[in-house]
This record gives sequence, structure tokens and C-alpha cells, in this order.
Amino acid sequence: MSSEANQDRVFKALSAGVRRAMLDALKDAPKTTGALCAQFQPLDRCTVMQHLKVLEGAALIIVQRQGRERWNHLNPLPIKHIHDRWIGPHAARAVGLLDRLKTDLETAD
Repeated sequence: MSSEANQDRVFKALSAGVRRAMLDALKDAPKTTGALCAQFQPLDRCTVMQHLKVLEGAALIIVQRQGRERWNHLNPLPIKHIHDRWIGPHAARAVGLLDRLKTDLETAD
């Protein structure tokens, strides 16, 4: 699958607030699907599983099965790739502009 198609899947997965909240829940440590269902209580188990499937399809989570439990691990690499492509160059340019502004202000005295 092409890089563009992968990024489209990541953007689609990140477009839903509940999926972003699930990724936030996985930041510090992996969680079982049962634990995520308990944390997102208003949603039924089937809905949570559908959201996890979208996240897995975008490679934003890695699923590891241990016996009857399904552990969901955050995979930050797709987000880093988007950052490197879309944010990194703009941030570098902004830092350069701020450095020039600082220099100009210091030499204006």
C-alpha cells in the first residue's frame, strides 16, 4: 500500500474524537480491550471494537493477543511520519524566523 494511502488512513482514524481519546488512554501503557471498554463506558463493546479496528487498520495501535486477552499498544510511528512531513518543515522555518527576529531586535539597540 502506498504512503499516501497509509496517511489517508491515519488522518481518517484521527478524525474521530473518541479514537483520539483512545490513543491518549494508551499513551502511558498498553491496555486490554476490556479495560478500554470500561474506560469508554457509554460505548458498547462492539462500538469500541469498531474504533479499535480503524486504529489498527491505520497502524496507530498494535494488537497483541495473550490467551483470551487482547492488549492494545500505541504505535506512535504513523503520527511521527505525519509530523515529519506536515509539521516539521513549518516548525523549522518558524524557528529560523524567530532566530532572525531575535537577532534583529538585539542588533537594533
